[in-house]
Amino acid sequence: MFSVIWIILLSFKLSNALDNGLAKTPPMGWLSWERFRCNTDCVNDPDNCISEQLFQTMTDIVVADGYASVGYEYINIDDCWLEKHRSHDGKLVADRKRFPSGMKALSDYVHSRGLKFGIYEDYGNYTCAGYPGIIGYEEKDALLFAEWNVDYVKLDGCYALPYDMDQGYSNFGRLLNSTGKSMVYSCSWPVYQIYAGIQPNYSAIQSHCNLWRNYDDIQDSWASVENIIDYYGNNQDLIAPNAGPGHWNDPDMLIIGNFGLSYEQAKTQFAIWSILAAPLLMSVDLRTIRPQFKHILQNRKIIAVDQDPLGIQGRRIYKHKGIEIWSRPISPLYQNFYSYAIAFVNRRTDGTPSDISVTLKELGLINFTGYRVEDLYENVDYGVLYPNTKIKVKVNPSGVVMLKGEVQFPADL
Repeated sequence: MFSVIWIILLSFKLSNALDNGLAKTPPMGWLSWERFRCNTDCVNDPDNCISEQLFQTMTDIVVADGYASVGYEYINIDDCWLEKHRSHDGKLVADRKRFPSGMKALSDYVHSRGLKFGIYEDYGNYTCAGYPGIIGYEEKDALLFAEWNVDYVKLDGCYALPYDMDQGYSNFGRLLNSTGKSMVYSCSWPVYQIYAGIQPNYSAIQSHCNLWRNYDDIQDSWASVENIIDYYGNNQDLIAPNAGPGHWNDPDMLIIGNFGLSYEQAKTQFAIWSILAAPLLMSVDLRTIRPQFKHILQNRKIIAVDQDPLGIQGRRIYKHKGIEIWSRPISPLYQNFYSYAIAFVNRRTDGTPSDISVTLKELGLINFTGYRVEDLYENVDYGVLYPNTKIKVKVNPSGVVMLKGEVQFPADL
């Protein structure tokens, strides 16, 4: 059918990854923004407004409904948690009506449930929603986050000059480290520079950030997911080499279980995000999520691909007439041969499943001792297959088939 030649350049250069010992695998958790946005109307919509009640509720569900047990551990606040003005001594203040107990109490609540607490700010005069930014208060804010026992800081880039971000984001990262409290540092540094026509310095970004955004905010639609997939595929030579343990590209939140994705499309987002070694940050109402979407988010085998300790970001290795194949090297290894996760994606919308036939060799699986092949969504074990074996998959429109090929050792045969 076709031949795919993919030579993976795995010359593992020594990187200048942020030395805080965190995010050795992509962070996993729950984030408020995509689903709940900046809803501050707790009078008319008390169950869905940005408030301590919402975050306490989601914390409880993450634990009670099995999300924590499969790896989701961060509860992250996004924009709109603040008062519009700082205190008289220059400190950030949580909205007194919506967060009456304060941020330290909410952090303590999250920690008491065995989870970790994340917060949002902005390297600018204001946050994107118009609340106080960190400019002029960087050291004070870093110390305050440490005082609140924050575990994860997302720093946005509205109301800031992209040319200042190399210095500004780097400085805030150093300030976070200097507090003595280890905090995952999520940056929006590259995307704002890309918008401004500036080529980001990814070496510097890796030195100061645990993860970073490269592209547009995700919206609740399949078109938005497709745009992100295309961006990461079309720019993979620039993007993929920057990922690894402690430093990750972030294609944005998981919108699985909301309004914009079908079941097939939700499976596709989860599969591609795992191939990309992406952070898995759910943004969904966990109180009302339907069981089939919950099962996707809790698929342990695909989560294991995302969390693979080698930390190699996968790539798109084939694209033709709406059919794509994505591949990611994963553990275990035998000599110089990797195991692989493979995603067959059908971008067609003609209403009928598409058949894809290919040999393992054409996918780059060339170890003569073979690979144990398993379907990670259907839980079908195809046994040990060899490089010349042809496999055939049937992929639904806008859907995915995800396989794992685990390299076999001679002793396994």
